[in-house]
Amino acid sequence: MLVVLGAFAIVPLLLPWLAHRIGARAFYLAAVLPIVAFALAVAQTPAVLSGDIPFETYDWIPALGIQLSMRMDTLSWVMTLIVTGVGALVMLYCRWYFDGKSEGLGQFSAVLLAFAGAMYGLVLTDDLVVLVMFWEITSVLSYLLIGYYHRRAASRRAALQALLVTTLGGLVMLIGVVLLVVDAGTSSISTILAEAPTGAVVDAALVLILVGALSKSAIFPFHFWLPGAMAAPTPVSAYLHAAAMVKAGIYLIARLAPIFAIAPTWRPIVIGLGVFTMLLGGIQSLRETDLKRILAFGTVSQLGMLTVVLGYGTRDVALAGLALLVSHALFKSALFLVVGVIDRQLSTRDIGELSGVGRQAPTIAVFSSIAVASMVGIIPTIGFAAKEGAIAALLHEAEGGAPWGIVAVAGVALGSVLTAAYGIRFLWGAFWTKRDATGAKMAPTEWPDPPIGFLAAPVILAGLTVVAGVASPWLDTAFAGYADLSPAASPGVPAPEYPAYLALWHGLEPALWISLASIAFGAGLFWITRRKMPKRMTPFSAAEVYNASLRGIARLSVLTTTATQRGSLPVYVGTIFVVLLAAEGTALVAGMGMWEVRIDGWQTPMQLVVAPIMIIAGLIAVRAQKRYTGVVLVSVTGLGMVLLFATSGAPDLALTQILVETVTLVTFALVLRRIPARMGEHNASVAPVARAVLAAGVGLTMACVALVATGARVEKPISGRFPELAYELGHGKNVVNVALVDLRGWDTMGELSVLILAATGVASLVFVTHRSDTLSKFNALPSGATRARRPLVETSDGLKQRGDAPGSGRTAWLVGGQRVRPENRSIMLEVIVRILFHTIIIVSLYLLFAGHNLPGGGFAGGLVAGMALVMRYVAGGRYELGAAAPTDAGRLLGAGMTIAVACAIVPLFFGGAPLTSTYFEWDLPVLGEVEFVTSTFFDIGVYLVVIGLVLDVLRSLGAEVDRQAQELRSRGAMVP
Repeated sequence: MLVVLGAFAIVPLLLPWLAHRIGARAFYLAAVLPIVAFALAVAQTPAVLSGDIPFETYDWIPALGIQLSMRMDTLSWVMTLIVTGVGALVMLYCRWYFDGKSEGLGQFSAVLLAFAGAMYGLVLTDDLVVLVMFWEITSVLSYLLIGYYHRRAASRRAALQALLVTTLGGLVMLIGVVLLVVDAGTSSISTILAEAPTGAVVDAALVLILVGALSKSAIFPFHFWLPGAMAAPTPVSAYLHAAAMVKAGIYLIARLAPIFAIAPTWRPIVIGLGVFTMLLGGIQSLRETDLKRILAFGTVSQLGMLTVVLGYGTRDVALAGLALLVSHALFKSALFLVVGVIDRQLSTRDIGELSGVGRQAPTIAVFSSIAVASMVGIIPTIGFAAKEGAIAALLHEAEGGAPWGIVAVAGVALGSVLTAAYGIRFLWGAFWTKRDATGAKMAPTEWPDPPIGFLAAPVILAGLTVVAGVASPWLDTAFAGYADLSPAASPGVPAPEYPAYLALWHGLEPALWISLASIAFGAGLFWITRRKMPKRMTPFSAAEVYNASLRGIARLSVLTTTATQRGSLPVYVGTIFVVLLAAEGTALVAGMGMWEVRIDGWQTPMQLVVAPIMIIAGLIAVRAQKRYTGVVLVSVTGLGMVLLFATSGAPDLALTQILVETVTLVTFALVLRRIPARMGEHNASVAPVARAVLAAGVGLTMACVALVATGARVEKPISGRFPELAYELGHGKNVVNVALVDLRGWDTMGELSVLILAATGVASLVFVTHRSDTLSKFNALPSGATRARRPLVETSDGLKQRGDAPGSGRTAWLVGGQRVRPENRSIMLEVIVRILFHTIIIVSLYLLFAGHNLPGGGFAGGLVAGMALVMRYVAGGRYELGAAAPTDAGRLLGAGMTIAVACAIVPLFFGGAPLTSTYFEWDLPVLGEVEFVTSTFFDIGVYLVVIGLVLDVLRSLGAEVDRQAQELRSRGAMVP
């Protein structure tokens, strides 16, 4: 089972490549894996039925006690057969449904197969935490599948709606899972059910878990996302919304019901909402004119029935519920696939436009009738045996005085009436010959015969409803393993004299008459509603509440943004400082009696020299009138820190600090080109006294914090063990670098995310349409040119050759240099950059790989490489930057983050904690002993992210600003 799960994770990655080459036939290969999984589940049948439950486990996160454990008991076995069997047929159906289509086919096939794998893991896992993980994976993948037609606004809205509703329910469920796991002391589902914990915490956890289950299975008030999801391709509706995804919540309810159905919070939620959903969906189904939406609301109604029956929690009801689960998966997926055939052949699903299709397509009409017969509960289908068994079992509970038994049996009976009505409406709408408003027969809709393969899946699924009905006695034996987990009856209700069993004939008992009556009343209800549409149950729909909520959130966000985001940087910074002063000042005053200040005048003589310079530069910066002067003076404080680090035994920090200061200075210089040189030229500073008071207060507060912090420590710092830990755990002698990539790698990964967000934000503010590299496409010289060719000079008219330009015969040391204006060009700078660029890149690589034991590392190496790109840009302009780095900055950022995340994930597959590193030693003939630490890969990710950040800054604040300035000059505008 674990091997199959791994295959479901790997094979989808190959499908886009296959679909690109063989088109829709790739679905044949996609169906192979579900078929194999189905065959393996069938092979496990003897073991499952004998009670010898197959179990496989792998310690995934030992520190948290989380395992990849797969356990195939009766319920999991049934769900596995449904997920893989129906999944394989839907894959084969897709071969014909998407025949002739190519756009997005590779992604769709991959996501659909990955979804099948996620459902496979969800129904088999024995770990509750892992179940939540699979749960959320199915939500994300269903979002992609529902939004397959991403060019349609309706598809995008439906996909987002489904994602928001199911993910919100999943997050609530996660809280319940955490409570239950903590209370039980284990995340093993089988262990939790065996111990059957009780108490207030467990009751609260069950309510939260039910929120997730009900949202996933479209139970009121979360039901509205399912009809909206009909914007998805029909195979998605047949698989996700009939057999798989919506069954996840039903599966979880069925898994917990045998033990927790007697909890005081269980039946009011499960039975009450299930019955209401059953009636709500059935009535709305009779109001629809689209075949797919008729089935969608019918599915909502059927899910309500499954929730009632499988959530009731007694032995006989559970037996019938499992049969009903199988029945629903077969008939509803078959009917959805039938609608897909009709839609593909006729390009319509409107029952008002369909007439006489049944006479022209007898095969599909007959098997659709069989599927509807199973849905309605007509002998000899499995639907009949399941519905009769459920009514009989619930009737016994009602007769025994169980209040929720009375509600359940009444609800199922009324729901069965509605099921018969919309089932007949579906057949009438799809296949009957209709009459127009004048009473005359409508002309038959012309029906082009579909390929035989297109009909195979719905025919097989509909036929299986009869096969399963005939095999009811065998299914009774097979499903008994699950049913026997539940008590024989509810508390206070006498147990049945004889256990119920599945069969096509139990005699003339009350359940049979209730079933027949529901069909008769359903036929009458159809006849009435065919002429007069029923009113909806509620004055407003849940979808309207959802849309109103979204509009309210949007308005609230606008009001909040309007009130807080005034567009003034001084206001933002001032607000931050006021909050800081209030919070820290309050804490300092409250603990004033416990202050223990420990302060030395200085530790090294260098501090006596550097500190006054930093203070003086800071004071002068406050009075600077020009922006660039202020930036340079602020940089003095940063360079002073370089000296302090270097003389305090921190060369690694000194190296990083000087590089950061240099890149920051370059960034400020790029920004200052487009704003006035003098401060206050457009907007003068206001409230200088208030600003000075606030600044002084913040400075004094932080000084006090520093003083208090020196004496606040009561335990030995853990950093004292860092040199030892760095060598033992990280296998490196550079404590700073080892701490960054190993000991506190999670912090570094968070910082990388911040860097990527910062780069993306800068690029988004500057670039109008995209952040891609367009400059490298123009960095080459004209055809036939050499580096000795006379230069090209940038003018207001664009680029033209200057044959009479002074010095036009000068050799171009840099490609982009020929496109720089002569007055801005420096041959000396071009020569220096040409000579030093590759050397600096090599130095950056040296710092990257030497950083584990010597000063350096990925951050410092990336900054050095970034400085090399800065040199190329300063010397040769934006075209030279395109020649130096023709790749897209976003790719470097993404590649670096991917490598860092991979370093966190890969150790999990080997039983280690995230970001665990290991090392290898080799004794090579020439090089001698060579040691390699796997955390170097993490450092490489940091290296790429930093280069991507610098490149993004240069492309946006440098090259793109240059381009915009040239465009303005070409229009005759003044550019600062």
